[in-house]
Amino acid sequence: MDTPLAAEIRELIAADGPVPVSRYMALCLGHPRHGYYMTRDPFGTGGDFTTAPEISQVFGELLGIWAASVWDSCGRPSPVRLVELGPGRGTLMADLLRAAGALPAFHAALDIHLVETSPVLAARQRETLKGAPASWHADIGTVPPGPTILIANELLDALPVRQFAMTPKGWRERVIGLADGRLAFGLAPDPVPPEIIPEHLRQAGPGAVYECCPAFEALCAALSRRASDAPLAALFIDYGHAGSAHGETLQAVKGHGFVDPLAEPGEADLTAHVDFEALGRAARAAGLAASPISTQREFLFGLGLASRAEALARANPAAFETVRSGVERLVDPSPTGMGALFKTIVLHESGTAIPVIPERITP
Repeated sequence: MDTPLAAEIRELIAADGPVPVSRYMALCLGHPRHGYYMTRDPFGTGGDFTTAPEISQVFGELLGIWAASVWDSCGRPSPVRLVELGPGRGTLMADLLRAAGALPAFHAALDIHLVETSPVLAARQRETLKGAPASWHADIGTVPPGPTILIANELLDALPVRQFAMTPKGWRERVIGLADGRLAFGLAPDPVPPEIIPEHLRQAGPGAVYECCPAFEALCAALSRRASDAPLAALFIDYGHAGSAHGETLQAVKGHGFVDPLAEPGEADLTAHVDFEALGRAARAAGLAASPISTQREFLFGLGLASRAEALARANPAAFETVRSGVERLVDPSPTGMGALFKTIVLHESGTAIPVIPERITP
């Protein structure tokens, strides 16, 4: 299906030549008029995909426990900036704040900030969080300085990636051009500078693909600036791999199914699996520390998932099956299940020890 954005991209390519995959991905997701996230609420059964906060309230509540524990380990600063990047419908933040209510001192210290570029989703978040004293930002740079606890669930997978393919003549960047008037993948003619490919991945057979996310550097630089004069702990949860490796992971999702990434620009979600090792390298290069990587299953069980789910089931026996199925989905240990495929990492200021799963605290 042709789309308004497809027509613009074809015109761009006809005028300037093929575009890198990263440019195409950025246009599809963030074009001011036709970008996927600029024009819709894509979450839930009526949308294109479902994220962890929409699956079970337990997810956001456990992140509230994590945030409170970090606040305690940092000396209980007040105020503390609670920042969420890419807050979706606001469901995670609403569940987190409900859990935070069990710790009055922590709840009173919170200064809530949501970083969102989509006007449609920002409006939905305001509706979900009605009554909560929160501020909205288009960029993390406008969040006031100070001690910061940051959470980002399924944000990194939407950051544009560059793709490189090994050919008989060496590595070349993958680009998107035109073939018979239609969008098509191709390869740039110029060799790729060797330093772009991690040293242990440079030797590969023809057809091997390597992906990298340039936005990691800017994100980590922004976090490093915040950490230069105040405590910072930033939790990232997403699907991806713990170690840098060859492989093509760019995918498009529409109506809860996979579609051709070039078929309907602006009408399908484009994502790529997160290279958590590369994120850790970018963090350390920016002067931050990075925790060991854990699976979502390990993270949630470490925060007391089992006991929280049991408490919910006891409080509302009629909802037992809903609670059980949601929790099982969150911690599914199969290779493609959320428990194993999704990973967690915490970036924080150097010189402090903030584990992925901190000790829980009492009020």
